[in-house]
Amino acid sequence: MTALPQLQRLGWLLASVGVAALFVVLWYVVAHLRLVSPVFLPGPERAFDALVYGLTEGDLLRKTVATVERMVYGWLLASLVGIALGAMIGVSQTLRVYLEPTLEFLRPLPASAMMPVAIALLGLTDAMVLAVIAFGALWPMLLATVHGFAAVEPRLYQVSRALGLSRLDVIRKIALPSAMPDILSGMRVGLTIALILAVVGEMLASRPGLGQAILLAARSFQSADLYAGVILLGLIGYLSGTILSLFEARLLRWRRRPA
Repeated sequence: MTALPQLQRLGWLLASVGVAALFVVLWYVVAHLRLVSPVFLPGPERAFDALVYGLTEGDLLRKTVATVERMVYGWLLASLVGIALGAMIGVSQTLRVYLEPTLEFLRPLPASAMMPVAIALLGLTDAMVLAVIAFGALWPMLLATVHGFAAVEPRLYQVSRALGLSRLDVIRKIALPSAMPDILSGMRVGLTIALILAVVGEMLASRPGLGQAILLAARSFQSADLYAGVILLGLIGYLSGTILSLFEARLLRWRRRPA
C-alpha cells in the first residue's frame, strides 16, 4: 500500500525535472538561434559560467549571504510580531471588533508604497530595508493567525473557562495547536514576500546584495551576470520554501491519518 504513493511522488519529481529541463532546452535554442539579441538573452551555459565564477572567484556568494540574512531577519521579525499580535486579536472578539477597521486600512497598502516613508524616517540604511521587509511579510502571518485563532471550536473555549485555564494556557494548549496550519501557511507566504522585498530594498537603497548586483548588471548590459543573479534568487526561494515545507510536515505530522 505504501509503494503506490512513493511511486506517485517519484513520478511527480521526474515530471518537475523534465519541465525544468525542457525550459533550459528552450532557452538554449532561443539564445543560439539569436531570436533574442545576445545582449539581452545569453545562453544558459554563459549564465551558468557567470554563476560559477561569481560564487568562486567573485563576490556573488557574499552578496547572496547578505540578501538571505535580510530576508530571514525581516521574516523572523514579522513572524514574532504577526503571530503574537494575531494570537491576542484572534482569541478576543472585542479586540477584533475594535482593530478590524485599522487592519483593513493597513492591509491593502503595498510594502513598496511604504518605502518612501521608510526612507524619510530611516534613510537609505539596512534598518530601512529590514523595516520594509517586516512590514510586507507581517500581514499574511497576522491575518492567518487571527483567522486560525478565531476559527477554534467555541466549545473548547467554554471548556477552558470551566477548567479555570488562564489566557496564556488557552493560547498555548488549545488555540495554538488548532491554528498552527493557518499560521504556517501565512509564514510560507510571508517568506516569499520577504525575499521579494529584500531584493527591491537593495535595489532602491543601494545596499550590498543580489538586488544591487542584478541592477548593476542590467545597467551595464552584463546579461550573463544578470541571469546568474536571477537563478540564485530562484534557488533561494525554492530551498527556503522546501525547508519550511519540511518543517511544517514534521510539526503537523499529527494530522496524518494512518493508512
